[in-house]
Amino acid sequence: MEDEKFIKDTKVLENRELNIWEALFPVFALIGMLAYNVFVYGDDSLSGSNQFILLLGGAVAAVVGIFNKVSFDTMIEEVANNIKSTTGAILILLMVGSLAGTWLISGIIPTMIYYGLQILNPTIFLAATVVICAVISVATGSSWTTSATVGIALIGIAEALGISVGMTAGAILSGAYFGDKMSPLSDTTNLAPAMAGTDLFTHIRYMTLTTVPTIIITLIIFIILGFTLEPTGTPDTNTILASIDSAFNITPWLFVVPALVIVLIVMKTSPLVALLLGTLLGAAAAVIFQPEVVTAVAGYEYLSFEAAYVGVMNSITVDTSITTDNAQLNDLFSSGGMAGMLGTIWLIICAMVFGGVMDAIGALATISKALLNLFHTTFGLFASTVLSCLTLNATASDQYLAIVVPGKMFAKAYRDKGLAPENLSRSLEDSGTVTSVLIPWNTCGAYHSGVLGVPVASYFVYAIFNYLSPFMTLFFAAFNIKIRQLGTKVSS
Repeated sequence: MEDEKFIKDTKVLENRELNIWEALFPVFALIGMLAYNVFVYGDDSLSGSNQFILLLGGAVAAVVGIFNKVSFDTMIEEVANNIKSTTGAILILLMVGSLAGTWLISGIIPTMIYYGLQILNPTIFLAATVVICAVISVATGSSWTTSATVGIALIGIAEALGISVGMTAGAILSGAYFGDKMSPLSDTTNLAPAMAGTDLFTHIRYMTLTTVPTIIITLIIFIILGFTLEPTGTPDTNTILASIDSAFNITPWLFVVPALVIVLIVMKTSPLVALLLGTLLGAAAAVIFQPEVVTAVAGYEYLSFEAAYVGVMNSITVDTSITTDNAQLNDLFSSGGMAGMLGTIWLIICAMVFGGVMDAIGALATISKALLNLFHTTFGLFASTVLSCLTLNATASDQYLAIVVPGKMFAKAYRDKGLAPENLSRSLEDSGTVTSVLIPWNTCGAYHSGVLGVPVASYFVYAIFNYLSPFMTLFFAAFNIKIRQLGTKVSS
């Protein structure tokens, strides 16, 4: 199991020389530098300047480490381990870029948008988006796959209808992370109980207590938002449908490709393998169903083996745009391919540098211990867990570390309080898994904003499920609702 290997390879490094203020200094420095950088650059800050700020934050942490007897080699080694841990994520990002390219020129994404415009009424669109993404994510166990497949199509439908892409991305992520959190196929859903010392299905049953109310509140809010929408795209739907139909050969047969990808992931095929096969199937579908599009992308006059090869390869690797008679669709029907993912990969690597140095100097362990000692009541223990997960999502830039480090640090404290381990595993998921997407430089925030093409700042307010989840777990703890003690059973 990959989760078991991750747990075995992850060490929480401690440094007795480091005090809490020294541990927090690089965090305050990073937040200050990022705040000023975003003030100056705005949405363009993710184009490169934020990445350098993360490196500067790592340099500040390194200086603190040197003053506290941590060798430079130790810091470089931990940075290397951190970057190594993101290898899978980086490869998935590249595969998502290639898949988006072939699914564009094959007509798969345009077909999803074409039928979606006819089925999804603007009033129920946001709530339906939450449900669709929740179902797909439960089936696949992956919020990443959900964003890369139906998520991209739903963003396209929203743009065609004139619905805010920020709202839509928030709805996508709310549904996707509900499924990611509750699916037995999810890596974080397996990792959290392993760290806390409980079993998978006890953990999932116990999570329903906080997760079901949270998703219900989320759906109610999106239903209300749906009635307040005034989508500008509704009157032009027929024109948009005609433009899509004239640019692509629209056929329900194209749904076979995404259906096969979802089936592969449900069958526990590696996401990398599933996305690669999805890319290749998309390439085959492009040649079969959209020969004119492939020829145009290749810059050839007629379809040949060479033209097909160039057209498909261009869609996989570089910027691709499909021109229609509708300016709105011209902006929508474009893909950056693998090259379009490089900015996100750059951000992840720089975030891992900062997180690696923070771990190497013992800052992550020091911060978690300080949070653990901050409160002495049962509610305080839950609050410490939530704060620790949020802090690690922001500083370590990785949701797995936001589960592993507090999981290792807090397990004994929960036992000492007479609390069943599923209290800890649920808190780790409610605050570690789902909030990772709210941090722009976290691997999850960088991934989803890159794939959906929507900055974190635009969807933050609308990712209701994600930021409501930690408040729900604190609410249950504050009023002692269904807090299981050691030796008692969870009701099904």
